[in-house]
Amino acid sequence: MGSAALAHAKLLNWLLLLSSLVSCSAADDVDEPNLSKNFLPLYEPDHGDSVGSSQDTRLHVFTVDYDYVQIPYEVTLWILLASLAKIGFHLYHRLPRLMPESCILIAIGALVGAIIFASDHKSPPVMNTSIYFLYLLPPIVLEEGYFMPTRPFFENFGSILWWSVLGSLMNSFGIGLSLYGVCQIEAFGLTDLNLLQNLLFGSMISAVDPVAALVVFEEASVNEQLYMMIFGESLLNDGITVVLYNIFIAFTQMHRYEEIESIDVFAGFARFFVVGLGGVLFGIVFGFVSALMTRFTHNVSAIEPLLVFMFSYLSYLSAETLYISGILAMTACAVTMKKYVEENVSQNSYTTIKYFMKMLSSVSETMIFMFMGVSTVGKNHEWNWAFISFTLLFCLIWRTLSVFALFYISNKFRTYPFTLKDQLIISYSGLRGASSFSLAFLLPVKLFPRKKLFITATLVVIYFTVFIQGITIGPLVRYLDVKKTNKKESINEEIHVRLMDHLKAGIEDICGHWSHYQLRDKFKKFDNKYLKKILIREHQPKSSIVSLYKKMEIKLAIEMAESGMKISKSSTASSRSGRNRRVHRLSPAEVESMRDVLAHNLYQVRQRAPTYSRHTLPTNTNEKEAQEILIRRQHSLRQSCRKGNSLPWD
Repeated sequence: MGSAALAHAKLLNWLLLLSSLVSCSAADDVDEPNLSKNFLPLYEPDHGDSVGSSQDTRLHVFTVDYDYVQIPYEVTLWILLASLAKIGFHLYHRLPRLMPESCILIAIGALVGAIIFASDHKSPPVMNTSIYFLYLLPPIVLEEGYFMPTRPFFENFGSILWWSVLGSLMNSFGIGLSLYGVCQIEAFGLTDLNLLQNLLFGSMISAVDPVAALVVFEEASVNEQLYMMIFGESLLNDGITVVLYNIFIAFTQMHRYEEIESIDVFAGFARFFVVGLGGVLFGIVFGFVSALMTRFTHNVSAIEPLLVFMFSYLSYLSAETLYISGILAMTACAVTMKKYVEENVSQNSYTTIKYFMKMLSSVSETMIFMFMGVSTVGKNHEWNWAFISFTLLFCLIWRTLSVFALFYISNKFRTYPFTLKDQLIISYSGLRGASSFSLAFLLPVKLFPRKKLFITATLVVIYFTVFIQGITIGPLVRYLDVKKTNKKESINEEIHVRLMDHLKAGIEDICGHWSHYQLRDKFKKFDNKYLKKILIREHQPKSSIVSLYKKMEIKLAIEMAESGMKISKSSTASSRSGRNRRVHRLSPAEVESMRDVLAHNLYQVRQRAPTYSRHTLPTNTNEKEAQEILIRRQHSLRQSCRKGNSLPWD
């Protein structure tokens, strides 16, 4: 046993000697840096200290390599910290009514920025042109477009388009020209800012983000047309301001103002409309293709959410490749998918799409607001009282002027005009947010030497609108007592709404007058005849009213099954004793059985109740029904004669 142990000891010594020789030869070999860098970072020699190099080549039991995971690690901590802040924000139920959620995110970001600034630590590069436009912006746009209420949006589409396009142009050029006039005063020290730089700043500071206002409107149940004007502005404003931003960037790259000719100005206006309309058409095409793909996914429903996200993202990337508006392309694609893809995907896929889309949008907004707060504390600022004060003043003035001027014109063509209170709320809800800050932060320094001044002014405007206007807009809505609505989804309401649609379309057809009722009716006829047959699976319910009834019944059944049916107290003895009966929760098998019963019964209802369409009225009435009506009428006349009543024509 002693000789065997001695042999093992000698063998171990030889192995250690061989490993040390191999490690020394690897340390001396400089022809393979990539291998040691990528795969063996622990054995990389320290060329600064020849004595310590032999120690670095040893195998360490515990090492720390924070630089390797710094960026994803800190970004993950940011998101986790923001998530904890959101949880605490919503635990106190009165706090969301007092201030918008973006306030707490910016405050947390400012706290993190103060810690980074105090520790002299460099923040991770989570914001640049590629990251913002390719990864952070698309989820926000997709969530807004997919969950847009289509019917009220298109009912107010003319007013939304009028306000979004012309309002953005008036604010951009008004703020830019006004600031250019201020910059001509030599006492302010702003004479180096030319006209193009001021117009560019005006375009990016006009990007509104009225998320806080929309949350207040939902809680206050304001009227539908006011809500849709703010929602439509938030949906289209980003695309319009980004198009203007890119056009002014292209003009600025000409370096000199004298080089811009009149033909370039006309080309810029033409590009504005081509980029916008091209993006919308591009998105509709991708929406149709995605709907056609989901028609054949009934056996592979697991990939349905993937198709929705990939086609929407492809529409954005393809539009950006062709230099057209990717924001408007993704918005149009989301609206198209909402109408057709929802009919094809399963309920589980729909739930996955809904929550995953909201999660991505929330993460993107959280990252932008957190980085905004981090950027607040630092040395990347330039303060100029005149420029910052006049920027804030002109934002408020031109917002108010554009609202009252444009709505004064649009009210002349509306059946239900916007009241003075509505216009005051719209002018007050022009909050700035993530879009304005991102566009200011992404300005190229070579073209804009005073970029720090633009960032500082943008942050001041955002802080004022988010913290001051965002907090006070709720009390203002309640103080003005804005007209409210109490609209709830019900079969009764749906039937009456469609009845009125058919009635108004018929009256317009008789009078020879065309409006959105007639256009909607024509589109529905074309949609039912061609598009739905191509894009939607077979065996779908022919009556959309019955389909809505099915969705509502299943939704109610699932809610009852998940929450549990509360059993009321049935006797006075139980009320005196104060004991509550145990809530009986349905098992998954019972819930599935309930779904089967509902689906089976509703399928029979669809078979017994054919859909009604005024385009397919039967040419001949049923003889049996006519005879039955005649018999009942004669019977009622005989009864009235027997009682001695006079005939109706006497």
